[in-house]
Amino acid sequence: METIRERLIKVLLESKEPLTVNQLQALVNTELKPSELYDELEHVKKTLKRMGYRLELVPAVCKNCGYEFRDREKLKKPSRCPRCKSERIEPPKFYIEPL
Repeated sequence: METIRERLIKVLLESKEPLTVNQLQALVNTELKPSELYDELEHVKKTLKRMGYRLELVPAVCKNCGYEFRDREKLKKPSRCPRCKSERIEPPKFYIEPL
C-alpha cells in the first residue's frame, strides 16, 4: 500500500500539466483537507530533492486584478490579494522538473 506522499509523487510525475491541490486531492483519492495536502506537499518537496527532482509551481493569481504571487515561500494558497484585497484567488499549480 502506497502512502499519500508516494501517491502524490507518482501523480505529479505522470502528469503532463500543472495540477492544483483540488485536482491532486481527486487524483490521489484522499480524505485530507486541502490545508493538510499543502503540508504533505512541503514534505514531498524535500523527498523529490533527494530523488533528483524539483517541485515547481505556477504562482497563485488574483482573479480580480491579475496580481501574481511570485515571491511566496509558502506553498499554500494566499488568503487575500495585497493589491486589491480581493479573496478571489486562483490557487497555485504544482509540477515536477528534473534538477
